[in-house]
Amino acid sequence: MLNVPSQSFPGPGSQQRAASGGRSKVPLKQGRSLMDWIRLTKSGKDLTGLKGRLLEVTEEELQKHNKKDDCWICIRGYVYNVSPYMEYHPGGEDELMKAAGADGTDLFDQVHRWVNYESMLKECLVGRIAAKPTAPKGLLPNRPDPPATESPASPSYDWFQTDSLVTVVIYAKQKDISLESIIIDHQGGSFRAETILKDSSYLIHIGLSHEVQEDFSVRVVENVGKIEIILKKSECTPWERLGRPLEKHGSLTPRSGAGLYYRKCRLVSKADVTPDTRLFRVALPPDTHLQVPVGHHVYLKLTIAGTEIVKPYTPVSDSLVSEFKEPLLPDNKYIYFLIKIYPSGLFTQELDRLQMGDFVSVSSPEGSFKISQLQELEDLFLLAAGTGFTPMVKILNYALTNIPSLRKIKLMFFNKTEDDIIWRSQLEKLAFENERFDVEFVLSAPALEWRGKRGLISPALLSEFLKRSLENSKVLLCICGPAPFTERGVGLLHGLGFSADEIHSFTAS
Repeated sequence: MLNVPSQSFPGPGSQQRAASGGRSKVPLKQGRSLMDWIRLTKSGKDLTGLKGRLLEVTEEELQKHNKKDDCWICIRGYVYNVSPYMEYHPGGEDELMKAAGADGTDLFDQVHRWVNYESMLKECLVGRIAAKPTAPKGLLPNRPDPPATESPASPSYDWFQTDSLVTVVIYAKQKDISLESIIIDHQGGSFRAETILKDSSYLIHIGLSHEVQEDFSVRVVENVGKIEIILKKSECTPWERLGRPLEKHGSLTPRSGAGLYYRKCRLVSKADVTPDTRLFRVALPPDTHLQVPVGHHVYLKLTIAGTEIVKPYTPVSDSLVSEFKEPLLPDNKYIYFLIKIYPSGLFTQELDRLQMGDFVSVSSPEGSFKISQLQELEDLFLLAAGTGFTPMVKILNYALTNIPSLRKIKLMFFNKTEDDIIWRSQLEKLAFENERFDVEFVLSAPALEWRGKRGLISPALLSEFLKRSLENSKVLLCICGPAPFTERGVGLLHGLGFSADEIHSFTAS
């Protein structure tokens, strides 16, 4: 396959590059929205120029189609003519051209791995990339294949049974695992258990040989790296085997190359938080175990006009104030989202139209934030703009309840007006009740009577705000908001002398 150097996409000066992998949109022409693209794909127009034919494309042929008006890109073995999509691409035409006439899989995974390109570009499909011819066997040295061996560090599994129970045991071969490390989905006889091991994913995927009850339990023995999943038999009969292997069973793959897995979750409540922000609560299926780690996000998927649309969102707690009495066990039945509803937002408008009982697909979690970044911390500074507040909710919760070394947690929350401040009363109450927490609100378009801070993120605001409790205290700064806010903020933090290891940036939804 053809490969483009990964560092070239997005380019260092690109509008689509933001701190820690963030991205920004470029202005689109009138009539070039996502809904306009969906309408075009449904119009019957020949977007490939091939009159419905599918080709087997050689690498040499792919290389020829490298111009803006004749641009083919290969993603995971399939070739697409993306020329018609150029003016509709939120990241701009230049970003697509980085992979023109080449295999853009790695580039796509860096920026858009969560996008359902098969649905978005299905009318642009040219065909499959042609397989390279292999040399005749007689030309190769006659060497026997080495026996397959399992690395001592590779995870494995086994299973045991009693009259009423089946226990699946996963040996992770590492100790830093928790209940967040295992994701279980049991649907229609298909048992899927994904174990997250640092940057890899170990999958057990089996069609069970017998029926089991809906509820199951999970236990993690952290000091030996063992996970036990206890299933209840529907009938108390002996099993001769656990079941038959399904797709990718037993695989250990890099997380960056693993596809996103979704389960359908039911909307159970929706409440206004600000005039244009809602708190959505969705219920996980009863036969799913999923806990979203602090600072991680999931993807929500809806089908709009026959096209699957996917957007990333960071789950939050159901509230702030009630959670700081003592460390609580996570509520495993529900996931909460604070989502801003945009007047012209295709996805958020569709999400807002969902009725109680309707379903939205939720992916498994992703993210680079590690809880270890908070350990032994003395000062934690949070910089958030708008719904960039969402990753800060669980970080704030976890830090106040689990990090005794913390002397001070400070949140600077940027918004346009007072009405836009999410959970303002809860934040003020928390600051009043907990001496370790302070919050400052900054408004860019306040009313005349506003007495708080005004303006945009700036050196003057930050230098006053970012004062350590001790001269050399261990510090972490988390920042999240629209890409221009995050990019400028990270640059200002570096200018104030903070190192890359002391800064973690998130990308706002």
